[in-house]
Amino acid sequence: MAVAAVLAIIWIAFGFGAAVLVAIAIAIGALIGRAIEGRLDLSEIIGALRGRRSSS
Repeated sequence: MAVAAVLAIIWIAFGFGAAVLVAIAIAIGALIGRAIEGRLDLSEIIGALRGRRSSS
């Protein structure tokens, strides 16, 4: 809910482009946070981006 509120305020104040940039920054921050906590396996994500199939 807080993310939606931040995006709405940014959209109103600065426009669509700024809201998209903030959304990307939030997503990157969430991914980095999960990787640091150990809840995200970066090797599987990198493999998927390179076109390798996952084993699951």
